[in-house]
Amino acid sequence: MLRRMSLIGDAMSHAILPGAAIGFMLAGLSLTAMAGGGLIAGFVIAVGAGLISRATDLKEDASLAAFFLISLALGVTIVSLKGTNVDLLHFLFGSVLAVDNPTLILIVSISTVSLIVLALIWRPLVLECVDPGFLRSVSRAGGPAHIAFLALVVMNLVGGFQALGTLLAVGIMMLPAVISRFWARDITAMIAVAVACAAVSGYVGLVISYHANLPSGPTVILVAGVLYAVSVIVGPVGGLLWQALPQRHLEA
Repeated sequence: MLRRMSLIGDAMSHAILPGAAIGFMLAGLSLTAMAGGGLIAGFVIAVGAGLISRATDLKEDASLAAFFLISLALGVTIVSLKGTNVDLLHFLFGSVLAVDNPTLILIVSISTVSLIVLALIWRPLVLECVDPGFLRSVSRAGGPAHIAFLALVVMNLVGGFQALGTLLAVGIMMLPAVISRFWARDITAMIAVAVACAAVSGYVGLVISYHANLPSGPTVILVAGVLYAVSVIVGPVGGLLWQALPQRHLEA
């Protein structure tokens, strides 16, 4: 969000669908096959879009948009060749019943790797968000940090694929981050708020989807949407209610 890449994250979430679909065709609902296929497809799309944007006049966001549209169409076609509509809905919107022990182990492993890598690239990542020109003038760490960041995006999209599906996996990344902008100005506080909102949305959404027999992905995102609506209204940093209150004027 800070790097104005929100829609690129959405494109990456669609990019993993063909790989996961191919894994599904080869091994059925195998976590290893679908996660491995999704990782490979995500990395191929990310690298391919980056190479095209550097070798041509096309911008990276436009290149990713083309890739994600092709990937989404290809993935849906592959799933439709073997599965039923239920299988397709599972791919697109996830299923709370798919969150078994192997899936939890995968999610925990990806989370652990993400925290370690973020700790290693934290300074150049934050600097690139705030002042990429300054980072380029003092260090060459911006490129590796960018690549590592995209790799983490792909890994976490694969981790959220089973519960949220390919269409909504990026929602649990972006909505909590957007919500945090209404509650904090400091980046550390924003991250804390975003993590808390994501945890609440995931837990409440999965519980509601299980008991009400609803698709887990949309339910989780709808809970986050409710938190977003509340934040827009009452958030102390730019919320509508606070903006409507009389503001103190600067005094000489």
